[in-house]
Amino acid sequence: MAIKPAYVKKIARTLMERYDEAFSTDFEHNKDVVSELTNVESKGVRNRIAGYITHKKRRPVA
Repeated sequence: MAIKPAYVKKIARTLMERYDEAFSTDFEHNKDVVSELTNVESKGVRNRIAGYITHKKRRPVA
């Protein structure tokens, strides 16, 4: 099954809107938080969501 980027981004944006304070710039921490907050069973999808959130958190706000 291919993981669609739109699917990953949609879930990540929803999580960041609801639980922004729970995430940080640390990928390992974000993986654990995504596991707790979602029912995503696939390790690959979880890692992509956590990676996208980490990327967004590391970017400076313009």
